[in-house]
Amino acid sequence: MQVAVALALTVGWIYLFISGIEVGNLTTVAVSGFAVLGASFLLAWGAETAEKDVPRAFAIAVLAILAVAPEYAVDALYAWNAGAGGATTEACRQFTAAEIESASGGLARACHDANLAIANMTGANRILIGIGWAGIAVFTVWRAAKTRDPAVQKRDGFLTDAVQLDTDIATEISFLFLATMWAFLVPLGGGIGILDTLFLVGLYVAYIGLVLKSDIEHSEHTVGVPKYFQEWSLPWRPLVVLALFGYSGAMIFTAVEPFAHGLEEIGVANGIPEFFMIQWVAPLASESPELIVVAVLVNKARSTAGFNALISSKLNQWTLLIGTIAVVYSIALGGYSVLPFDARQGAEIWITAAQSFFALAILVNFEISIREAIGLFVLFISQVGLEFAIIRDLVAVPISSHDLLLAYTGLYVVIGAGLFVQRREALKHLFGLAGDAVRTAMGREPANLENAD
Repeated sequence: MQVAVALALTVGWIYLFISGIEVGNLTTVAVSGFAVLGASFLLAWGAETAEKDVPRAFAIAVLAILAVAPEYAVDALYAWNAGAGGATTEACRQFTAAEIESASGGLARACHDANLAIANMTGANRILIGIGWAGIAVFTVWRAAKTRDPAVQKRDGFLTDAVQLDTDIATEISFLFLATMWAFLVPLGGGIGILDTLFLVGLYVAYIGLVLKSDIEHSEHTVGVPKYFQEWSLPWRPLVVLALFGYSGAMIFTAVEPFAHGLEEIGVANGIPEFFMIQWVAPLASESPELIVVAVLVNKARSTAGFNALISSKLNQWTLLIGTIAVVYSIALGGYSVLPFDARQGAEIWITAAQSFFALAILVNFEISIREAIGLFVLFISQVGLEFAIIRDLVAVPISSHDLLLAYTGLYVVIGAGLFVQRREALKHLFGLAGDAVRTAMGREPANLENAD
């Protein structure tokens, strides 16, 4: 019955997609939004069912890729348009920032699309942490009153309740730390080039190779639809997992772009700038499947799996997404070149890396408190709010939007560095656990047998 209801939510979108009927933006947003909701449930059930036959980290990694596939599609579209239009670092230098922003002419439009590819990517990454990590932490603690989630630690003091994460995610956090450190270097090259692609994509390939060698862990807490499917015999169980992944992936991939585009059109029609909509509203729509999936897991008292999915999503967006849009751009250009972006987008990459740095400093001790989650959200939303106010001239601010980004970058880095210094023993323990995971996967003895146990 639950599967039937989830499938029913997607029927309206299938009809619109196959028939090609043109409807208004509100109808498109509503129908495609219901399809995303239904597909997100199917995706979550597929990932939980798969845990019986493959390592949990790998199942969650597949879930994360499928959930954020629309984000890849949107970014790839802008990167392709930039390459097809001939946008290169040298070509874009002939235009002023205002000319590129107004997208007057074919080449200026291509340079504008290159900037939009970066803006959409950085917006999606900051939303995932500022709203996703922060919101799911608060939701987990709030739901614990009913779910009795053992991962939630009740503590004395104001907003000190915390979500305790499993140390098994040390590998994901360590790989994300490496990707974040590299991201600070990307703006220094004036664009995304071959070195960025090789390092970041190679990092993710190494991560997938590592988790594939992990042990299969059988959960005793699986309930509902996944428990029902896990009781199926071979080969039907893997087939139903593939069917759930395939169907939900197809729904998400086809429905999220019209969902996001419809929201963009509604926003622009109401006077909200295109650039702001593409950086914030479109990524928020494309990230919605991931947030829904994690909420489903948290609602089952599986907060560790939920956070694992969020961290895995951040890792693949911070590695594969950056690396692959440069490849798409070069293919469209007809030859290798660096995906260009202006100084403003360089600052966007820096603040995104800095936010990731701060978030990792919070998770380094394998927990996130309500206070820390609120801190993540407040820093995120205040920067977005101030940026919107500057763009719309709602308030008189003595700094430019570019300077605002650099100021928040510095704030994130200072707070994050302070936390890492304070938690240096936790950082050492984290890297020790990740190192043991690598050695175990290579068939060698862990350096710390206590960690291995």
